[in-house]
Amino acid sequence: MVKKAIFLMMAALLVLTTACSSSGGSGETSADGSVTLRIAWWGSDARHEYTQKVIDLYKEKNPNVKIDVEYASFDDYWKKLAPQAAANQLPDIVQMDISYISQYAQNGQLEDLSPYLGNQIKVDDVSENVISTGIINEKQYGVPAGVNVLGFQYDPALLKKAGVDAIPENMTWESYEELGKQAAAKGLFLDGGVAPDIFFHYFLRTKGLSLYNAEGTGLGYDDDKLFVEFFGLMRRMIEQGAAPSPDLANQTKGIIEESDLVKEKGIGIWQWSNQFVAVQQVANRPLEFAPMPGPDMEKGLYMQPSMYWAVTSNSKVKEEAAKFIDFWVNDVEANKLIKGERGVPISGKIKEAIAPELSDATKQVFDFVAAMEPKASPMSPPPPVGSPEVIASLADVVEELNFGKITPEQAAATFRKNAEAVLANNK
Repeated sequence: MVKKAIFLMMAALLVLTTACSSSGGSGETSADGSVTLRIAWWGSDARHEYTQKVIDLYKEKNPNVKIDVEYASFDDYWKKLAPQAAANQLPDIVQMDISYISQYAQNGQLEDLSPYLGNQIKVDDVSENVISTGIINEKQYGVPAGVNVLGFQYDPALLKKAGVDAIPENMTWESYEELGKQAAAKGLFLDGGVAPDIFFHYFLRTKGLSLYNAEGTGLGYDDDKLFVEFFGLMRRMIEQGAAPSPDLANQTKGIIEESDLVKEKGIGIWQWSNQFVAVQQVANRPLEFAPMPGPDMEKGLYMQPSMYWAVTSNSKVKEEAAKFIDFWVNDVEANKLIKGERGVPISGKIKEAIAPELSDATKQVFDFVAAMEPKASPMSPPPPVGSPEVIASLADVVEELNFGKITPEQAAATFRKNAEAVLANNK
């Protein structure tokens, strides 16, 4: 046990010394009243740059506060955070992903922010459906940095090339499949395929269900016919030429410049609203939004945090950390720097205030999210501990299905067996 403790302490010290900047421990208040905060996030160089400007603005308005920053790419971020958590040396404020917040909360590493809401953190003009997304086991462990919503991002000119004037109002999965056949007849893909966990979860929500049960100990649906129905449709889209084969899709996965939409081989793509601006910039031609298919789209649709800001339980300056989160949510000058890059702001006043500062593409995102927000239902609880393994298993099984190696029924049974084995550890 002693050797293990020494190893964990050394790992934490290594992370702290290699971070971009660090105070060497949790934030603290000095004898002269000055406060030092540590903040950590992941993202691109562009995100790092404007986040530093936001931090500089906060320090300018709060001269008694010093802020040390730590940032990394997404994968490296979690590799750095884990040993810090083990050594009880987490930064005061951490950026949390929806896939990890349950794990950190249940391990006692995040602070319940409920006492700070309405006090240090003003949320009077934030939708209840939005702020409640940070609740786990009746405690507020995260405040969304911004929100996204699912939709179809498409090229209206390519849609017309397929012989279709407009996406049908109140589109269903059946009319979506028919639209795919029309696109394929003109040598076009309708879409580039879907992220299995995200869109199957949406599909289940339209049925009043969820990918996980409320306790996080198993799947949230009992009838595997639902799996067969959804992924059978996705498989037919490939067979009919309305979506790329998995080998083609794997060649362009994650590379915007190589996507079928950008190369004008595909009409559109299903994805989160905050991904629209990047696609629009690379495509460099008019693109539009369409809502998700139904029936019962309103039951399936939800506002998802792009990420959360959370305060760690080991922080010695929790109140000051909460004040910074409030600054992120409610300060107009700060949000003119952020410009919705971490998702559409959660404050109604901020959305209105920064609208004149936005690019045309970002305005499209804001408008689409505003149109969908009244139709959205409360988000399902954040994914349980073990969800990254479940998602990876689903992706593997669906890939086998799309390659034609297994049937939808076999895929459904294999996924259930794999998922239940992982989630059983939460009992």
